[in-house]
Amino acid sequence: MALKRLPRRLRHGEEATLVEHLGELRSRLLISLAALAFGFALSFAFHEQLVEWLTRPLPDDKRLVTFGVTEPFFTAVKVAFYGAFALALPVLLYQLWSFLAPAIEENTQRIVSVFVLLATILFAGGLAFSYFVVLPKAVAFLTTFDAELYDVQVRASYYYSFVLLALVAMALMFEMPIFILALVRLRVLSADKLRRNRRMGIFLVVLVAVLLPTVDPVSLAFETIPLLVLFEASIWLATFMERRWELAGDEEWALEP
Repeated sequence: MALKRLPRRLRHGEEATLVEHLGELRSRLLISLAALAFGFALSFAFHEQLVEWLTRPLPDDKRLVTFGVTEPFFTAVKVAFYGAFALALPVLLYQLWSFLAPAIEENTQRIVSVFVLLATILFAGGLAFSYFVVLPKAVAFLTTFDAELYDVQVRASYYYSFVLLALVAMALMFEMPIFILALVRLRVLSADKLRRNRRMGIFLVVLVAVLLPTVDPVSLAFETIPLLVLFEASIWLATFMERRWELAGDEEWALEP
């Protein structure tokens, strides 16, 4: 009976009334909220393990402190909320895709599915790189800078906000090849333009790296190098995909802008 209550995914070109679309949207929103609620409950139940995992980049001689009677609880809630979003993300993306997919042709759906898979791999790679490579260097530098002048105490709520923001920001930056390839597919950019403006692209990549939450020079170097590699890979990928689209005889691609 429960399966019958789940919203049915419409096929491409299948017509539905406005009321049916709104009903489907309502059902998918409720499923997404239920997934978030379940993820939050699970994350809060294991919030001690999550907190311990996020604390590992901190140097061994540093200990987190809290101020006020409510900060430990609300810090656990904050960490659990991020954990809930991570756990529920596949469900959220599937519900969003199922709602929008009927408006997209079948062959385009397959292309988008490949892009989503690649984006997921890059996002996970960005998280891993940030956690294992960037954060330990950044946190060690920031918590020991001018340590002889200060009694350095690390506030828990600020620390976890910094770590979570840095993880998400770096993971999103690893999506650069997908973003560039999408612009090439939309003919906003081309592989030739990317090659001719490589210096400007490198400058923009370095600028974005500077704007990331980890502001110290050590982590900046560790962030910039992989981003430059991804940018260069994006140019080669755009060149390869342009040739494939042309060889495939894509009529829309062949039209002059």
